[in-house]
Amino acid sequence: MQIRKLALLLSTLCAAGVALADITVGVSVSATGPAASLGIPEKNTFALLPSTIAGEKVKWVVLDDATDPTAGVKNVRKMISEDKADVLIAATATPVSMAILEVAAETKTPQIAMAPVPPAGDKSAWIFSTPQNFGLMATAIVEHMAANGVKTVGFIGYADPYGELWLKAMQGAAEPKGIKLVAVERYQRADTSVTGQALKLMAANPDAVIIAGSGTPAVLPQSTLVERGYKGKFYQTHGVANRDFLRVGGKNVEGTIFPVGPMLLAEQLPDSHPSKKPALDYVKLYEGAHGPNSRSTFGAHAYDAYLLLTRAVPEAMKKAKPGTPEFRLALRDALENVKELPAAHGVFSMSPTNHNGFDARAVVMATVANGDWKLLK
Repeated sequence: MQIRKLALLLSTLCAAGVALADITVGVSVSATGPAASLGIPEKNTFALLPSTIAGEKVKWVVLDDATDPTAGVKNVRKMISEDKADVLIAATATPVSMAILEVAAETKTPQIAMAPVPPAGDKSAWIFSTPQNFGLMATAIVEHMAANGVKTVGFIGYADPYGELWLKAMQGAAEPKGIKLVAVERYQRADTSVTGQALKLMAANPDAVIIAGSGTPAVLPQSTLVERGYKGKFYQTHGVANRDFLRVGGKNVEGTIFPVGPMLLAEQLPDSHPSKKPALDYVKLYEGAHGPNSRSTFGAHAYDAYLLLTRAVPEAMKKAKPGTPEFRLALRDALENVKELPAAHGVFSMSPTNHNGFDARAVVMATVANGDWKLLK
């Protein structure tokens, strides 16, 4: 009798169009490797997220890619083939994210990257990103430079897509302002010395140096230059916005100027800022679990990916059921049509030609003062 009742219930649910399958979200983060200081708060964030979205049960499958593109690809292939992932949130680092995109496009699985990503031609249809793009942040840096008398700049960045994209963004933003890049150097994320590059930068005698790194590896060029007596201004990217950068950098990173998403300085934002409430919501969630001042902008990129899904999933559910190619396509389409969604790092308004969706509301300028972050007015 009970079996017949259960069968009748299942039949009724299916006839009503209610999905019986869980929504599966495949997550690849750099919990180890050079980007671990970014990936750990992301991993911690996923552990705090709800088990439902829009009333539908969600299965979070979280794997470590060790900041290795090959491992990232292996992770998502497993998630798609074995776990039947409906969407990927992957990955922490730009090189890993771009490697995973090959699989996302091949399998027609929407991907939300937690790292900035470059244009990807036809594959761009399948990837979205939660961090602010390089051009937006570079423009904010250059505007600050121009307002503070900087005429010449030295650049040192990662010898990978992150560094190259930042170099192009800085070149594009600096030239219209009459600011000249007088030296360009590169280094590897795992390098332990950049003495040669630092000496070349100092020989060019720029008014300021911009370091295109992330997390703790971004400390090395700045510390090396400080220790060798460089007296100009230091600019970093939003890739340094975690406490490990402050801890490792110590006095050598005092006075650093950088653009960042609103979340990092949530309490210092004016009440009128559209990101203040979602940013404070995230801070309360994360620091409630991990203690005061444990927040990281990188964890908030993961949280913003979740917020995107809260908007997109209900729309996709109107068209298809989880676990199907039709649902993956419907979810991709819904993500592309998200408009004016306040998030911890800004306001998302996606379009077919813009899969990041942020504008100037996603940037504030900050500095390091007395070992802490401070909003620049």
